[in-house]
Amino acid sequence: MDKRLSVADIVANLRSGMTLGVGGWGARRKPMAVVREILRTDITDLTVVSYGGPDVGLLAAAGKIRKLVFGFVTLDSIPLDNHFRSARQAGAFETFEIDEGMLQWGLRAAAMRLPFLPSRAGIGSDVERLHPDLKTVRSPYDDGELLIAVPALTLDAAIVHVNAADKLGNTIVTAPIPSSTNGSAAPPTRPMSPLTGWSARPRWAA
Repeated sequence: MDKRLSVADIVANLRSGMTLGVGGWGARRKPMAVVREILRTDITDLTVVSYGGPDVGLLAAAGKIRKLVFGFVTLDSIPLDNHFRSARQAGAFETFEIDEGMLQWGLRAAAMRLPFLPSRAGIGSDVERLHPDLKTVRSPYDDGELLIAVPALTLDAAIVHVNAADKLGNTIVTAPIPSSTNGSAAPPTRPMSPLTGWSARPRWAA
């Protein structure tokens, strides 16, 4: 089975009302070709889960978002995306703003088919004040620590940007390697696992 699709074919599988995860971090590694294709459709009422950047800004400006689940929305050197700022100030969509680590934990809980994962992130912060519906759990062990139960963020679809993919759906993500401590030049990229971020041998090579 060949899993490769055109951008138009990918978006043809999306529907209004879906919960859509958008990969990347701020303005980096965003699947903007797919985002722009969504803008050309009548898809709306989306719940978007993202470490937001221009993806969130454009979807917000086009009125595609019903609810935004996010740790931040930034263009990196520009602290806030102007389209996002305008839409949020206008109350154009519901928001669930949580700590960056909590967002990752919610996605991991969904991947593990768990209803939640406990986290120290958010304890004692405005996250609790702004979201009183968030539950806490107490460790059943001797420490008895109070933790936030981060709910699973279950997605209907997720779009991510990778460096290469094959017809079976295997992907390669690369990241820069810092210069070595002895001052010698380092290779520009290394293969990384898309799930863990740790260096790993790619399952295939293009």
